Amino acid sequence: MSRTIIDTNFNFPGQKSVYKGKVREVYTLANDILLMIATDRLSAFDVVMPKGIPYKGQILNQIATKMMAATEDIVPNWLIATPDPNVALGHACEPFKVEMVIRGYMSGHAAREYKAGKRMLCGVPMPEGMKENDKFPEPIITPATKAEMGDHDEDISREDILKKGIVSEEDYIILEKYTRDLFQRGTEIAAERNLILVDTKYEFGKTREGKIVLIDEIHTPDSSRYFYADGYQERQDRGEAQKQLSKEFVRQWLIQNDFQGLEGQTLPEMTDDYIESVSERYIELFDNITGTSFEKADISNIQERIETNVLNYLKEKKLAP
Repeated sequence: MSRTIIDTNFNFPGQKSVYKGKVREVYTLANDILLMIATDRLSAFDVVMPKGIPYKGQILNQIATKMMAATEDIVPNWLIATPDPNVALGHACEPFKVEMVIRGYMSGHAAREYKAGKRMLCGVPMPEGMKENDKFPEPIITPATKAEMGDHDEDISREDILKKGIVSEEDYIILEKYTRDLFQRGTEIAAERNLILVDTKYEFGKTREGKIVLIDEIHTPDSSRYFYADGYQERQDRGEAQKQLSKEFVRQWLIQNDFQGLEGQTLPEMTDDYIESVSERYIELFDNITGTSFEKADISNIQERIETNVLNYLKEKKLAP
């Protein structure tokens, strides 16, 4: 299990700074270029697990880039190229300090809040009489403030975002429109794969020219929840759990082992067998979400592979100073 990429320490030509998030590491280069590396780190309940998952970074990066290509006609994005299976390269942006979460079904966090008796989420009402995994009458947007590594994202209402000046009203109207447009397209893509896009989150940034673009990941199993469409209604009618494609299986395993990221709780041990099973689930997610078979990249020396591919790309495109 050592053939994973958990941390990076590259020094690329023209490199200005490095930001390390929960899963991705972002290198700012000259000429307003960002280079984002998807590591094999696994985050759940806003806590980074101590061991990496083989191929996870490649899977997330390749799903995200495929989905950006499939939505660039309706929402502009930051992406320029993918010089390595784990790497995306694009335009530098100033990120908005909110995550745009959109939910078509009452699942996950929304369901947990509903079970606790709440009928309002981020200032948005949730109808009475719903069961877990029921479809909302219309998708609801429930934003969250972006957390630094190790901190919890927090729910926030549209009203508070505007009142606190986190995003201007002019920009927020665009974020809402892009969020709904992307979710509609994602729903259509999922339906073609016999899947249901349950909920997801999008992140946006503004380029130096002031253009709002989609950044980070899109429609991956880390940022989204999918159900299998076959048998969905039958399972709902019988009160059974839905068969799903998402990172929720990791969260459920942690909950079963008395861990939800709360103070005083201890992370359960992730055995090699469990890590292998998680890797296999992520590959299953890739195959189902993209409708193509996952091709494993060479992981004998991921750091060297990434460095070689990135340097060759920068040289070929004359992006290195």
